[in-house]
Amino acid sequence: MAQRGLTRALRGWIRTPVTARIAVVYVLSRLVTTGFFALAAAGSSFGSRFGAQPTLADYVLGWDAQWYWSVAVFGYPTALPVNDAGQVTENAWAFMPVYAYLSQIVGIGDWGVGALLVSLVAGYLACLALHRLLRPRIGTTAAQWAVAFFACGPLAALFQVGYAESLFVLLLLVALDLASRHRYGWLYLVIPVMGFTRPGVLAFALFLGLHGIARWTARHRDPLPARDVVHIVALGALTTAVGFSWQVIAAAVTGDAGAYLKTELSWRRNWLAEPSAAFVPFDGFVRGAEFWATQWGMPAWAGWVVLALLVIAAAYALLRARSVRRLGVDIRLWGASYLLYLLAVFFPQSSTFRLLFPLTPFAGALAVPRSRVYRWATLLVCLLLQWLWIHAMYGLAQTYWQVP
Repeated sequence: MAQRGLTRALRGWIRTPVTARIAVVYVLSRLVTTGFFALAAAGSSFGSRFGAQPTLADYVLGWDAQWYWSVAVFGYPTALPVNDAGQVTENAWAFMPVYAYLSQIVGIGDWGVGALLVSLVAGYLACLALHRLLRPRIGTTAAQWAVAFFACGPLAALFQVGYAESLFVLLLLVALDLASRHRYGWLYLVIPVMGFTRPGVLAFALFLGLHGIARWTARHRDPLPARDVVHIVALGALTTAVGFSWQVIAAAVTGDAGAYLKTELSWRRNWLAEPSAAFVPFDGFVRGAEFWATQWGMPAWAGWVVLALLVIAAAYALLRARSVRRLGVDIRLWGASYLLYLLAVFFPQSSTFRLLFPLTPFAGALAVPRSRVYRWATLLVCLLLQWLWIHAMYGLAQTYWQVP
């Protein structure tokens, strides 16, 4: 009898529309995340950034959410704040406007409520977009497991806090799906919104260039109409312009041509005693490798070796790993583009894992193996890592490496 009941339940689940199935997974995963937040709050102490008895609302509005709230309420500074040495300090220009103002509108003046709703809804829609992107590549069942890994993953708390990541990833997944289906027209609308939601759109410009090259080399078996060439070139130009436009806007408002880059570099002074005075591509990761090596009691050159090994491992996975190859050329090109972008502009610190969130499509590679034991074990690992991340970044939140 129990076996028959299980069989009927499984058949009913299969007949359920995919949007409803994903909704069930998403709601259950959000309940688990809420439970993790409650546990973190219960174990919080006076030494934590959030105090001894934080509420879930405190977590929603914690860390960078305060910057987005500041943008929505006060806007952007017309004069850059500086320290006693005349160096630009942390300010709102590091945060894009779309999420901040959309949350204010949705919350009807209560920014925290709006931010939570935007993140939650964007997260569910991102699950749908991920399934649509992956299903033709790895099949329906594997795509559903990939959605489960995404919804329950180590960074799933981002669906329930005032960060722009869930909205950005939604727009990114839609953009990747449109590009892979060669439906370029809609990208003229998606790209500007994505570009003003969170930094990273320049990686998409590189992706479009590589996507165009890939289509050109495959044109004998996959025709490349002239109109598609025009779209790819025009979209590449648009994405590049959007990617640099925030620097131009910041310069125009503040009167300082380097306002945006100076703002971004100001965060590095929290980590390096003598950060570079000007932005130098790839300098952040090289200096970061040295910093973390010395923090862990190793010589600086050991950090360079670890960085080189990580780059080689990522390149091998993108080029040779069977489960990654199943995802198709476009997703792999996006992974290469975004990782190169991070190497060029980012300083590796506690937010590194959060900045890997746009690599969400690679959840599909985790879902390719068909073993049920493997898939359930992977899901449990995702949940365990999620709890550890929430516990460290929100429950403890006491030291320099506990900043999400």
